[in-house]
Amino acid sequence: MDVLAGLLEGPRARGAFMIRALFEPPWSVRIADEAPLSVMIMVRGSAWIVPEDGTGPQLIGPGDVAIARGPDHYTCADDVGTAPYAEVQPGQRCVPLDGAPEARYRDLGVRAWGESRDSSVEMLIGTYQMQGELTGRLLDALPALLVLPTQVWDCPLTPLLADEMNRDEPGQEVVLDRLLDLLLIAALRAWFSRPEAAAPAWYRAMGDPVVGRALRLLQDDPAHPWTIVDLATKSGVSRAALARRFAELVGEPPMTYLTNWRLALAADLLRDSELTIGSIARRVGYGSAFALSSAFKRVYGVSPQEHRTRAA
Repeated sequence: MDVLAGLLEGPRARGAFMIRALFEPPWSVRIADEAPLSVMIMVRGSAWIVPEDGTGPQLIGPGDVAIARGPDHYTCADDVGTAPYAEVQPGQRCVPLDGAPEARYRDLGVRAWGESRDSSVEMLIGTYQMQGELTGRLLDALPALLVLPTQVWDCPLTPLLADEMNRDEPGQEVVLDRLLDLLLIAALRAWFSRPEAAAPAWYRAMGDPVVGRALRLLQDDPAHPWTIVDLATKSGVSRAALARRFAELVGEPPMTYLTNWRLALAADLLRDSELTIGSIARRVGYGSAFALSSAFKRVYGVSPQEHRTRAA
């Protein structure tokens, strides 16, 4: 499995929050729901997305797709100077701000919310509400906000998603979950192919002839009892040269990377499979459930069983 496929196999929406947001300028909503990831598709009109981390606002227009990574807060508005009229809080609870009328933004029927169904601004929003629906490796690989303009990637799923969001039929939630997963995967695949994609250091290091080979060895066979000597031999360089170059390009030593990779795989298997902790331990390179549990708790702060329970 290549590294990108490994990242993109992760999204598993479970009852994702899906809404058609409809506004009339001036409009502004502060998003403070702290959800791990939200996908926004502009259908008509435009919107400024203003992160609160200081990275600067970005404008999206019809056909553009924006992906915001939580838990950072941000504001969506018709103009960067428009103060928020409402705030979306954890649990998708919306409250008015600064004396704004309670009914300015309201429920408009099946998965629709805002001012009126014929508003000049329409945005489709899908939100992953739990950390366990996405791998930590995927979230770590993403910036706080990324935008794919329609000139770069024309989303073929927008009409289908818009149509399904209007429906209220048996099984609709599952259909929308899978559509959201597919849309996210397609969007991220397009984004990772862009030269401006701010990919993590380990992802960029895959292109190095020495470090890239070592990374592929670790990722393809994490259960192997790797040593720095083994990796250096298979990468065609000395132990010291590999350790120095690996740390320079990836930002951490090879064995530290291997530990984190093994535990990330274990976290995904705990979430997505019914394998025993002992089986998972052997699959990712630990000799016993106890060894995995000790390492897992040291890095994640909870036991493997607690992680599995929370993800469920």
